[in-house]
Amino acid sequence: MRACERAARTRARAPGGGPDGGFVTAEAAVVLPVLVVFAMALVWGLLVVAAQIQCVDAARTGARAAARQDPVDAVVEVAREAAPRGARVTVSREAGLVRVLVVADPPALHGLPFEVREEAVASAEQAPGAGPAAEGQAAAEPAVAEPVRGEP
Repeated sequence: MRACERAARTRARAPGGGPDGGFVTAEAAVVLPVLVVFAMALVWGLLVVAAQIQCVDAARTGARAAARQDPVDAVVEVAREAAPRGARVTVSREAGLVRVLVVADPPALHGLPFEVREEAVASAEQAPGAGPAAEGQAAAEPAVAEPVRGEP
């Protein structure tokens, strides 16, 4: 092998020896922060989906409890146990239906202008032994109860 060929090979192998030496470093410096932000956005999205699932479970649990004619305080407590931390639970009754609304702020980034919410509706069960006299008594009560807000 000639000396000129050896010198050309060693120059090509040496770091920074070629004409595009350093471009990989610059590209990595740009791409790595973008990848980190993308990964953080994916994790945040998973947290929001998990909070949405918790709101669905809490609303369904609360609606089942309210349909069994449980007291409103008990319904709010049961729903709050299944809801994300800091969620607001609203229970209302109207025309044989019960509605439970669970609203929570998005996890981690609280400054965003949206909230995670879910509503469940169930048909109210009649208490055992409730006959026409009880139905007449229920008609005298207001059809829509005031919403009850649970404290976080």
